Amino acid sequence: MLSDIHFDPFHDPGKVAQLRRAPVTQWRSILSSAPTASQAADFGKLQTTCGARGVDSPWPLVQASLHEAKLREPRPLFVTVTGDLLAHAFPCRFDALAPNATPEDLSAFAAKTIEFVTMQLRGAFPATPVYFALGNNDSGCADYRETPQSTFLRSVGTSVADDLRDPANRISLLNTFTQNGDYSVTLPAPMRHARLIVLQDIFGARAYQGCDGKANADPAKAQVDWLRDQLTAARTAGEQVWVMMHIPPGVDVYTSFRKYLLAPGQACSVTKPTMFLKNNALGETIAQFGDVVRLAIFAHTHMDEIKLLSDGDGKEVPVKMVPSISPVNGNDPAFIVAQVAPQTATLKDYEIYSAANAQGTGWEREYRYSQAYHLPDFSAASVAKLTSDLVADTTGEGETSRAYERYFLAGGGPFAALALQRLWPAYSCSLREMDAARFHTCMCPPSEAKPAAQ
Repeated sequence: MLSDIHFDPFHDPGKVAQLRRAPVTQWRSILSSAPTASQAADFGKLQTTCGARGVDSPWPLVQASLHEAKLREPRPLFVTVTGDLLAHAFPCRFDALAPNATPEDLSAFAAKTIEFVTMQLRGAFPATPVYFALGNNDSGCADYRETPQSTFLRSVGTSVADDLRDPANRISLLNTFTQNGDYSVTLPAPMRHARLIVLQDIFGARAYQGCDGKANADPAKAQVDWLRDQLTAARTAGEQVWVMMHIPPGVDVYTSFRKYLLAPGQACSVTKPTMFLKNNALGETIAQFGDVVRLAIFAHTHMDEIKLLSDGDGKEVPVKMVPSISPVNGNDPAFIVAQVAPQTATLKDYEIYSAANAQGTGWEREYRYSQAYHLPDFSAASVAKLTSDLVADTTGEGETSRAYERYFLAGGGPFAALALQRLWPAYSCSLREMDAARFHTCMCPPSEAKPAAQ
């Protein structure tokens, strides 16, 4: 499991014109050649122009990450990539280096960059199907913007289909991907009666607009309807399902509460926290099919996180959020190697591997899930117990909570763990409560009524 690669083809600005002219098959050679003489100065200027908050993944980091992933698991059954293949501020970087380019040129270069990334995954794992979701940065026009049936989606659909091994899966993907970036495929043997449903959930994001800059709720509604149809068909067929998309449902704790890091006691004043998505329709739909969905995979935050989706009537779905390759948030690059029970499609266990620095060297295993949390698997029952225990530990000082805090930010160390602990009631409640009102009640339980005066 990999995510948030955020490959930056602009890291050496002097090579961008050559990359635009060359076929994507020549990119590897161009990117691997010696840096241009003014690379550092040009890149620094580009970072300032686009207001960058950090450095995404240059080509050497992408190479190092894929090399390490292949070293840790040379022949995986399949690979998942949970979105955000493109660097942050991709349109700004392109416009700064190609001021006379058209919107069509931007779309073509974005699609070409994704094609390059998919080719590298295909080269690293030539006998393995690789399943990609698109993230909010994976756009032909701008962050959180896309238009259904766009030229960009048509082009990217072809690249993503090339990483599948089953001809029927390729046909299925190409039939649906162009609309909204969604597709449904069967998982390979020895997985039995197992299906992966992938959505490009940018359309449900709070900030979503079409490439024309206009708000449009129709694509998000169409996605939910499509997902429900797919899950209903899977239930009828007796299939077990994994669902993968980039942006998780629920509360955006970082945006909602970061200003209370030094005054956590004031967090309860936030009665309407910022949500990742406009509404919880996707999360609720997945949870309602808890009898079918064995795992949901999200990303977006760049952190190593665990969540639980619940429909309130006993159906629950475990959620694994995949840490990022990009070190842009101060984290070290990381990925997951997981084990699955093929007959039940249950995630049995996983290991997190992270680099020792932002350059992607000195990789080590951070932890194994079963050893850190003493649970037999990553089933709904196990994740329900884990998240309940984390919520019940309101101080975040228990052994299990401290393990979670330690691994939350790859390479973050004690400072990152302490920061998470300071906002622990807010954060831990976000692991289980996807609804804003229920989340606030969990974070700030109403005090018991005072006894009546005698």
